[in-house]
Amino acid sequence: MAAIHELSTVLADQIAAGEVIERPASVVKELVENAIDAGSHEIDILVAEAGLKSIEVIDDGDGIAADQLELAFHRHATSKITDRKDLFKVHSLGFRGEALPSIASIADVEMVTSTGGEGQVIHIAGGKVISQKPAEARRGTDITVKDLFYNVPARLKYLKSLNTELSKIVDIVNRLALGHPQIQISLTHNNRELMRTAGRGDLRQVIGSIYGMNKAGKMLPIDSADADFKVSGYVSLPELTRASRNYMTILLNGRYIKNYQLTKAIIAGYGSKLMVGRYPVAVVNLEMDPLLVDVNVHPTKQEVRISKEPQLSTIISTAIQEQLSQQNLIPDGLTNLRRGHVDPQQVAQNLAAVSATRGPQTSRPVASQVQPASQTPKMAQKKPVDAKESDSSGALFAQKPSDGSAQPIMIRSKAELASPKVSAFEQKYQQPQTPFNEPVAGTVNNNSTPKPQKPQETELLDQQQDRFPNLIYIGQFHGTYLLAQSDEGLYILDQHAAQERVNYEYYRQAIGEVSADQQRLLVPIVLDYSTSDMLKITDKLDILAAVGLHLEQFGPNSFILRQHPTWFKAGQESDTVKEMIDWVLRDGHLTVAQFREKTAIMMSCKRAIKANHHLDDQQAKALIEHLKTAENPFNCPHGRPVLIHFTDTDMEKMFKRIQESHHSLRSEA
Repeated sequence: MAAIHELSTVLADQIAAGEVIERPASVVKELVENAIDAGSHEIDILVAEAGLKSIEVIDDGDGIAADQLELAFHRHATSKITDRKDLFKVHSLGFRGEALPSIASIADVEMVTSTGGEGQVIHIAGGKVISQKPAEARRGTDITVKDLFYNVPARLKYLKSLNTELSKIVDIVNRLALGHPQIQISLTHNNRELMRTAGRGDLRQVIGSIYGMNKAGKMLPIDSADADFKVSGYVSLPELTRASRNYMTILLNGRYIKNYQLTKAIIAGYGSKLMVGRYPVAVVNLEMDPLLVDVNVHPTKQEVRISKEPQLSTIISTAIQEQLSQQNLIPDGLTNLRRGHVDPQQVAQNLAAVSATRGPQTSRPVASQVQPASQTPKMAQKKPVDAKESDSSGALFAQKPSDGSAQPIMIRSKAELASPKVSAFEQKYQQPQTPFNEPVAGTVNNNSTPKPQKPQETELLDQQQDRFPNLIYIGQFHGTYLLAQSDEGLYILDQHAAQERVNYEYYRQAIGEVSADQQRLLVPIVLDYSTSDMLKITDKLDILAAVGLHLEQFGPNSFILRQHPTWFKAGQESDTVKEMIDWVLRDGHLTVAQFREKTAIMMSCKRAIKANHHLDDQQAKALIEHLKTAENPFNCPHGRPVLIHFTDTDMEKMFKRIQESHHSLRSEA
């Protein structure tokens, strides 16, 4: 065993940096927290190359005295606590004295600071002081961190792309701004301002600066308190949700924290008002006696221990429940119809502004086939469709018993047959409507004339149909299950799972056809996101393009979509695009193949008929025929069984028509 020795100061600081400084966003967090603790009213953050090249934080706080400047870079040197009693009543954001020495040990750091008189500048690289001298400076601190991880290059391989690292910086700054609305905070990357808050103490205004004023208008204030806790902040209406929990911000005495139980309490406050897999946007500020919280359990201080946590969870849930109970939660119908679209005149003005900055561009023709919703004939919208009729593309409709309105079952139209491979897929699955007991002789082209199948296609189809029983439809049970029989016994099919499987194989084929003809939109779709989301989406534009979504940047926090794949369902283009982008935001590690798979599964489920939806005989028979031609007709994309089977023997056993003995089966007439 080697001799025991004391680590050098620089090496000890580099080890500490491994806990405190994970990435450039960690540096921004520590420096901005120091600026907040210094009593700043204005903080400017300037970042180059996602922080890998340089990070500069300028504040107008108290500054550091000249005789204490070098001491500030010593490990465990701090002005925020003096004895152990202070650990149990921490009011500041940073107090461990690890941030500055850790940063200085793995970067090139220069700090200019002043308490109001003559300033000082200190230069430290790799943990060693290079110089310190007087300098002209205004009151406050200006610290610049360059070449992060230059002397520990192994750390660099764990960093993500520049956009990903920048999005994490934006996320950290957003949380700090939400926790301190009274401070004016700005963030600039490569000379481009990404966000700025007004510093007026208005939390809703900060929410608007980060998420957009439209979303801020859908936030409801909450306010509740008891003897130990005070809960305030804003939560979104149930119609404003996201696909992940990342949009719920919990602030404890101004400090952003992560706490699973409190996050559950926010969701519990909505009860059944949220859709499965959707989460609200929330900013919940908790104020409590520092004695009730221990923030010294993790180096980053994001994970904390809270005394009386169940009591606090109840207060949060109750506050949200009471606020929602006072609101009219019925969404506006016109708003829903227009959701995802913009005024054509406004689009033209925006396009003109973009053209002015980019120079002349070749005009793009707009497809004449697309008809705006406002010009859709009323008869096409409201005319009841007979349950036995189908449209010219073969898409079947079923009547809802309550109002007689028509709802599509098969999600195809003529526009979706533009791609040759998609057309081939349609020819495979859209068989002519023949009597159920007659064999299907061929496929259908766009003119509905029979077309012979190629020998290899016929052989493959025969092999698939050989695996599937020759079912004779009997009826429907509770609008959910289809009953059918064959020589082998009774079959029960889950109609939702069955169409999920048919739809999945359609979308799996269609999504893979990225070269297929695209349907141009008469009115482009404009999508607004926060700066953090914009950066994440920008980093995954290639994955979106791989499934036919070609987004163009349209202003600092918007994308515009001018065309979409032909397999999109008419009238649901905006919702489909948003759902697909949500997958990218939810899981940043998706490959193109995984994204196509998830999109196909998502589309197949959302576009399938649901339970308690009554089908007539022709529609049920058509669904069984489509299922018969599927590559895997036995499971839905989620793995659930599509159909189950009872043999004649099983039925006889259940009705005691035959009884098992130790040696034989005894039958009764």
